[in-house]
Amino acid sequence: MEIAKSKGPSELLNWEDIKKMKYSWNVACEVLRLAPPLQGAFREAISDFIFNGFSIPKGWKIYWSTTSTHKNPEFFPEPEKFDPSRFEGSGPIPYTFVPFGGGPRMCPGLEYARLEILVFMHHIDKRFKWKKLIPHEKIIVNPILTPAKGLPVWLYSHEPDG
Repeated sequence: MEIAKSKGPSELLNWEDIKKMKYSWNVACEVLRLAPPLQGAFREAISDFIFNGFSIPKGWKIYWSTTSTHKNPEFFPEPEKFDPSRFEGSGPIPYTFVPFGGGPRMCPGLEYARLEILVFMHHIDKRFKWKKLIPHEKIIVNPILTPAKGLPVWLYSHEPDG
């Protein structure tokens, strides 16, 4: 809210503002951890290996689950708890938070998505208060996490006449 309060009604965000939005990005990352946009991906084993007692031969296709990685209590204590502070400082160890993939297959749109998310959050926060119309709406997987009724909300302007 600090940046929103520092801006005039028609004043736009600039790159310096975006760089200061660390807590907002931590919140967005925690949302992406709990509800990743991609549920997983197939990878090909590049060598024979053993995983949890199972022999995986080179060439096999392996399905990797984003959700099981993001909700692993070894890397994210109390994995179902919403806690943006997980992303403070250097954040999670590499390859434990992967909503945009990782390594050479990292999504090239990560920084664009970050910019879009932060600008959207800024404008929603600056212009509106909101209330969920279905407080305990069921979440379904089809194939990604989706609110069963579309997440209807009421938006209330911060401005009395707006």
